[in-house]
Amino acid sequence: MNAYGVDIQTVSLGLLLVRVVIGLVMAAHGAQKLFGWFGGYGLNKTGEFFVQLGFWPGRAFAAAASATEITSGLLVTVGLLGPIGPALMISVMIVAMITVHWKNGLFAADNGVEVPLLYATIAFAIALIGFGRYSLDDWFGIDEKWSSLVRWIVLAVGVAGGLVNAGIRRRFVPAARG
Repeated sequence: MNAYGVDIQTVSLGLLLVRVVIGLVMAAHGAQKLFGWFGGYGLNKTGEFFVQLGFWPGRAFAAAASATEITSGLLVTVGLLGPIGPALMISVMIVAMITVHWKNGLFAADNGVEVPLLYATIAFAIALIGFGRYSLDDWFGIDEKWSSLVRWIVLAVGVAGGLVNAGIRRRFVPAARG
């Protein structure tokens, strides 16, 4: 127990549970887009959807979003590279909230921001708290390298990246070439 009456081992187990569930589900979400796994649409159809959202070329943006979701999910799952995985997750969830879900309100039943907001909030909290004892960062001895200032800077970059990405989309669908 520490000075606050918190058992670090119990907290680390709780963080491990949250990390594994959030991380693997996020990675699977990216795999749906990229590979069509788990009932997903795959890269071509996801790319077409991204074009409808104003991202051109859609396939490239879809590949980048998918790779970011997979990478962020796996980094969070194994607890590696401190706030980088959570910041990547936040970035793609900001884009999803702004471009797909915002107009539909809060709740998932209406395709609102509920689910990406939960992902982003949990990722933000994990980045601030750290991965705990049951992580690769702890195993490699790099968990203490992530100071509060560095965590905040990485998170700020993730938020800014999401906002910039959402901001560069076009408000029209490009004409087909041919």
